[in-house]
Formats: sequence, structure tokens, C-alpha cells
Amino acid sequence: MFSSALKSFSSNISSNYTLSAQPSSYSGPWKIFDAKKKSTGKAASVFIFDKKSLEPQGGGLGGRSNAASLRKLHEEVLERLKKEASSLARLRHPSILELVEPVEETRSGGLQFATEPVTASLAVVLQEKDDQEKAGGVGGRRSRYVIEEADGNRKRRELEIDELEIQKGLLQIGKGLEFLHESAGLVHANLTPDAIFVNAKSDWKISGLGFASPPDNSTTPTSVIPISLSEVLNHDPRLPRSVQLNLDYTSPDFVMDTNISSAADMFSLGLLIIALYNSPHKSPLESNGSPSTYKRLFSSSSNVPSQHNNFLSAQPLPRALVTGLLPRLITRRPAQRMNAREFQQADYFDNILVSSIRFLDSLPAKTPNEKSQFMRGLPRILNQFPKSVLEKKVLPALLEEMKDRELLSLVLQNVLKIINVLPSSKRAFSEKVIPRLREIFLGAGSAKDKTAEKENLKEAGLMVLLENMGVIAENSSGKEFKDDILPLINLALESPTHSLIDAALKTLADVLPVLDFSTIKNELFPVIATVFAKTSSMGIKIRGLEALNVLCGGTNGTATPQGDGLDGVVAGKPKPKPSSSAILDKYTVQEKVVPLLKGIKTKEPAVMMAALDVFTQVGKVADSDFLAMEALPIIWAFSLGPLLNLQQFQSYMKLIKSLSSKIEQEQTRKLQELSSSNATATRSDDFMNFGVPSSNGLNSPVNGDEANFESLVLGRGKTSSNTNPLASPNEWGTSSTASLPSRPSTQRLDSQTQRSQSPAFSWSTPQAPTQPRMLSANSSSRAITPDQALSSMSALTPSNLTSHAPPSTFSQPLQPTPSSFTQPLQPNPYTQHNHSYTQPLQPTSSFPAQHLNTVDWSTAAAPANPWSTPSSSMNTMSAGQMSHNVLAPQRSTGAFGIPLPPTSSPYAGFALAPPPSGSGLVGGEMGRAAGIGAQGGGRGQSQKQGMDKYESLL
Repeated sequence: MFSSALKSFSSNISSNYTLSAQPSSYSGPWKIFDAKKKSTGKAASVFIFDKKSLEPQGGGLGGRSNAASLRKLHEEVLERLKKEASSLARLRHPSILELVEPVEETRSGGLQFATEPVTASLAVVLQEKDDQEKAGGVGGRRSRYVIEEADGNRKRRELEIDELEIQKGLLQIGKGLEFLHESAGLVHANLTPDAIFVNAKSDWKISGLGFASPPDNSTTPTSVIPISLSEVLNHDPRLPRSVQLNLDYTSPDFVMDTNISSAADMFSLGLLIIALYNSPHKSPLESNGSPSTYKRLFSSSSNVPSQHNNFLSAQPLPRALVTGLLPRLITRRPAQRMNAREFQQADYFDNILVSSIRFLDSLPAKTPNEKSQFMRGLPRILNQFPKSVLEKKVLPALLEEMKDRELLSLVLQNVLKIINVLPSSKRAFSEKVIPRLREIFLGAGSAKDKTAEKENLKEAGLMVLLENMGVIAENSSGKEFKDDILPLINLALESPTHSLIDAALKTLADVLPVLDFSTIKNELFPVIATVFAKTSSMGIKIRGLEALNVLCGGTNGTATPQGDGLDGVVAGKPKPKPSSSAILDKYTVQEKVVPLLKGIKTKEPAVMMAALDVFTQVGKVADSDFLAMEALPIIWAFSLGPLLNLQQFQSYMKLIKSLSSKIEQEQTRKLQELSSSNATATRSDDFMNFGVPSSNGLNSPVNGDEANFESLVLGRGKTSSNTNPLASPNEWGTSSTASLPSRPSTQRLDSQTQRSQSPAFSWSTPQAPTQPRMLSANSSSRAITPDQALSSMSALTPSNLTSHAPPSTFSQPLQPTPSSFTQPLQPNPYTQHNHSYTQPLQPTSSFPAQHLNTVDWSTAAAPANPWSTPSSSMNTMSAGQMSHNVLAPQRSTGAFGIPLPPTSSPYAGFALAPPPSGSGLVGGEMGRAAGIGAQGGGRGQSQKQGMDKYESLL
């Protein structure tokens, strides 16, 4: 039977609650553990009594302590402790400790029950203050009373009590005694600091009803068995003091008169008040549990607390206590003591703060008009409350009243003001306020009864939150703000009420420092963009532009920046600077924000100037290309709005000029970087542009005279083509001179002499023994004429235009073609009659085809085809020799890098296509053109061999 009862007991508390590993406090024989209900997570306190604590210390006590009598004593103690818990179950009052689980027996024979969460007993609070005073004040030693928070951190219990805490607590004790005496018809009989508990809301609650009894001659029906004073007054040394009546707080009515009355509790209350101010914090009566010692104390007036001896307090007492309250509590005659109702009306409690707390306690019973007046006046005195009272008493009471929608906005104003002044505001806001806000605005119940009146009241509360968003942002973590506060902002943005939307958009400066970049871009910005695009209100449009300005990194124009200039945060306290991720990225600004601006239809000056601020920020973020092609056209269109005045137009022009200058500078910088990077490539290919090998032609002077080169390039010599009307510039940047028929030979010789003093190019006829190295790396330092060894490779040019050869119709060296030298030779259109035209051989790489095909063969007059058979007119060199000398490269790479042909055939990759038939080119003329300047003309056989080799290539 006992085992089954034990199993049923253990299934309620041990099975349904999770207890802390160590007790958080003590009260008499009880150990108090913090607990949470497994099913709901609701906090509670579990009181556990260990039966082993009743065992006498140090063994037996001789013949008097036999086992039977000791067992009987233990059973009496257990019954008294059960009575304490069962009395809590029957007595329900705000000043009586609330029982949530009835008393149960433990496996070891002890007892346990669960109550509302309590912080500590008053005895523990006073002992803590004694320890602090001994160690040198608050913080002098580490508190033994710590609690563990949800995040695993341990913090000291806030057990400090000040004057207001004492007044508030005593007033609550007075209410509890009034209930016991008048409603329950009971006398507490053991009102000590161990019988009073401070709960999580800082309220003082009465417990310890193990000695509770109806008064003598009581007519009130009750089930409580009266106590026997003769039994409870005589202490048994075999039992601990914690389970026996505490004589130090007992009225002389019990000890000297053996009379049980409600006035006895008032005498005990007076001793308790003295202990609150005394140092150390204990009763002025010390009887050591002996009734005889107690009676001896009262035999002398000097040992009895009174007004004459400051009520035996080591510390000064408040004047209101000394003159008005204690003299009517600490008195020998019960009839002279005030009752619990009169105690609550004492002048000691007559101040605005205590009266406000009393009003809060009775707030549910007040009329709506009284509640409204109280909420409007409360902000004026909030700063006078101790911070602990605000957090533990006032704030919870206000949060409870948020269920009244008519008071919602007024309550929220007081709640946020309390949060703003609390030192532990973040913890209070996170643990107490946020869950309530989520329940009121976002909970399932908030969607019910969507009447117009309910919605208006709810929107009024939401407006208060938006106006105090700075306080909310300061006291919220990033995750809490994202999960619980951002939905409230979105709720306001999606509201049809313009005032709510306007207030929500103004909170952006407070919101940005708290949220991360991803949340801003993906959750907040789309809602703002939708509101901005769809609104028909000009005020919302302007407010939306201000929000976009802040999102792009600007400062709200309606506020004064606090030094950062990025987020526009303005409040009484300096806001933390947002990180760089708290601004929209460049892609979003270019692809999302600018199209929103482009879609603006109205041309009102206020809208245009707000858009100008946004464009200013866009100009700081966007690329120059985007600004030039996308942003500037929109800005120009806005600047030409018909409603803008001169000053507003000039503001737009200032921005346009600034952005244009930025674009110009950026583009100039890009082009300068591009030209500097191309300069190296240009210098490395200079020989392609000027025909001079960069390895020897540029860095070394010709004949030791650099002035000749300058005169050649600058055109300041006698060979300048500016005096020749038929000279035309070629692709090398110099002039090609054509000999006129009337030009004297002397002048031509002078011109030839002038050219001989210029730097010789790789295809020019050598004029001096000191020539730069030509095509062949193995050849000598001078060019080789066509009649010398065939292994040499040099350009052909007439050596003397006035002798050794008749006038030629056309004179031009053969040119290699861009692809395998297959381009046919073509006459130069500038060549007419007997005018000589000389053009150097051109390199094959990096030359456009139009430069290679500049000769028009149709202008030739001779009808014969010199390519069909070897002609005697080619009297200076054979076609094979010409082909070899001009086209066949050496084994090593030439000065201007012509690639080597395969070794199998010196003619591989080279081909000269014959000119078109009927071109009129005379074979003899071609021979003379190819052989001018050669020594000796009887080389027919070698001509035929060279021509055969050439034809074999075709």
C-alpha cells in the first residue's frame, strides 16, 4: 500500500518537473530547488524536506531519547510540515504563496511540494545583507546565492532591498494578514523571515503556516486544528530549531498570557520590521528558544523594544516608523495594537510610489477611466522608482494589462520608457517584453475579431512601437530583431493606414544597424520597394525616397547625422555605425533602385528633390558606364521638370556636372591605362612601322651622325617631298619621290647623294661601308648587289639613275606577299612613262593587304608577257637569280624576323604569280627593272636555270 502511494506521489513532481542540481535557497527545514514543468516549460519552485535532517546531531541524548518517543516527535514534525503545504492549498490570495503541486512523500520518507517560482526567503535576503556588510558593503564578497540563466551563465540574485522594497513588501504582508485574520479566521502564529518569500516579481508572500491556528473563542468555521501552546512553546533539544516555534518573533500573548489572538501576529510583524532595519538583521529579542529567558526579558523595560530605546535597533529607523507605526505594534497590551487593515492605512505607506504600487495591485478592479488616467500619469514618476521595483513589480504588472486593447498604446509607452531606464534592459526586454509583443501582434489570437475598433486599437499600439524603434533596436539582438520585430515593421508597411506606413519607413535608420545585409536585401528592401511603387500618396512617395536614400548609404534629410553619415541614425544615444554590409550592394542599386526612380510619374518638386538625394548616393555607388548610359538620362529628364524653380534646377545641374566629371575622369584614366599598356607593344613593333630593325637600327647611329636620322624623319633635308607635286606619302610615313623628265641629272645626283647620307634600310642599296646589319645575320655589314653570291639576301634598288642603263618605265623591287609570298607583282599607279619610282621591300607580318596590292598592272604599256619565256631584255640578272636574291631567306632569321623556310627547298613557301595576260608589260622593260645596277649582262644560261626553278614553283 505504501509503495503504491509512493509511486503515485513520485509521478507528479519527480516525473513531471525538471529540478536544478543544487538548491537555490533555504527556508527553515526546506530546501528550495528551481524547477520547470516538462510539458509546458513553466517555471516553479520545489520545496523538499529531508527526513534525515531530524536526526539529532552527535548521536543519542541518554535515557530520555528513546526510539519510541523520538519516532513520535518525528511524526509530529511531518504532520506539521504537511499542514503547512495543505494550508497553502486551501488559502488563495495574492499575498499568500501559491501552491501548484500538493505535498508528496519522497522515497526517503521526506516531503516535497511545488509552488510558484520564488527567489528566496526573507531570511536568506537578510542573511545576504549581513554577509555583505561584514565584507565591506555590496560586492565585498561573492554571493552564495546565484542562479543559472538559460544561456548557461550564472548571475547573482538580485536580493538588494531598499526603502521602497520594504514598504511595498510590508504592505503586501499586511494584506495577507488581513486575509488570514478576517477571511480565513486564522492566526499565523509564527510570522518570521523564514515564513515570508520573495517571488520572481519581487512580491512578498506569506507561507510557513505549520503553526497556524484559529484564535481563541473563534466562531469562524475552519478545518485547521488549533495548536497547543504548551507543546509548541517548550523546545525539544532533540529536534532542530528550524522545525520548532521561533520565540524571538513570538508575541508575549503566547508566552506570558497563553492566549492565541490575531493581535499576536501584529506584534510579530513589528519585530519583523525592526529586523529589516537592524544590524545584524535579526529580532531585538534573543531568547535562544527558552520561554524562561523570554519572560526574563520582559521583566525589565530596558530589554523590551520601545520608542525610548529606538526599539533596540542598532541602526536609525525611519521617522514614520518610530513615531506612528511601531508604537502601535510593539506594545504589551493586545488591545492597543492596530489590526492588519489599520496597518495598511499608516502614514508610513503614504507616498506617491507606494500608492502607485498599491494601485497597480488593484488595477484589475479599477474602472477603464481610472486605468486610463493612471497610465497617463505614470510616466511622470517612473524615474523615481528603484530599478529593481520597476523591473520586478511595475513592468510585469503593465505587461499583464496589455491584454486590454483600449490601454494597449498607453501601456506600451510606459513599458518602453521602463526599458529605456533599466540597467538590465536587454535581458528584461528579451525575456518579458518580446514574448508579449509577439503574442499581442503576431499571435493566433490577434487574427480573431478583426473589427474596425479592434484594429484601430491595435494600430495605435503598433504606432507606439514604431515611434520607439530606437529603444527597441538598442535592446534587441540581431536574431530577436529579425524574428520578432521585423515582422511588426512589415505589418505596418503592409497596412492600408498611411500614418503607419510613414512611421515604418522612418524607422529604417534605426533598423539598418541591427539587421544583416542578407535580411535587408531579401526581406526588408522588397517590401519597401513594393510600397514605393504602388503608393498613390505623395507623402509616402517622399518618405519612400528618403528610405531608399538611407538604403543606398545616405543620411535621412529630416535628421541630424551623428557622425557616421551612413545610416542616418538619430537618437539620444550614439548609435553604433553599421557595417558595410548594412547598405545595398551595387547590383541592387543599379538593377532595382534606379528602375524604381525611373518609374516615378509625378513631377512635384518635393518628389524630384527627394529623388535628387537618392541619385546623389547612386552616383557614389554605381559604375561610370551605368551612370553615363542609365542614370544621367533619367536625371536630365527630372531636371527639366516644368515645376522646378531655378535653385532646384541648379541643384540638378550640379549633380549632372559632378557625375559627368566623374565619368570623364574614369574614362580618361581607362584610356590612359590602355595606351600605356599598348605603348610597349608599339615600341616592340616599331620596325614594322618604320622599316628599321629594332635590334640595330634605332639604338645605334648611322655613320655616327644622329642629325641625319632626325632630318630624314622630320623631312627637313633637301629630299623633302613637299617640293615635288607628284610625290605622295606612302605607308611608312615618308614621301616617295618620282623623277620628272625635265629634272636635271645633277639634281637627281644631289638627291641620290642626299639619300646616301640618310640611314640605310634593309632593302636599300648600300651607300657606305658602315651599314647596319641587314636581313641575314651571317652576312656582312653591307648590302649585296644582285650580281654577287646568291647566298646573300638583300633588297634591290637602282644604284644610279643617271648612267649605266636606259630610262626604265617601271622600277620596283619584288615584295613578299602576306601568305607564303603568293601575291603577284603589280605596277605602281604612280609610275608613268620614264618616271622612276622606288619602293622598299615590305615585311610580310602585320601589313594590311591593301598596302601590298597597290600596283595596277593594267596601266603597263608593253603587251608582251615577260613571265612566259626567258627574255634577253632581262640582261642584268636572270629571273632565278632575282627570285633567289630577293625572296629566298637565309638559314638564320633576318633582322626583321622573316620565318625560316624548310631546308628541303629554298623556294618552299615563296611564289610569284604572273601578272594578268595582256597587261602590256614588256619583257625587256621588266628585265631592265630587275637588273638596274648589275655588272655584266651575258648570263642567259643562269637566267634560264633560275627561270626554270621559278616555273617549277608555279
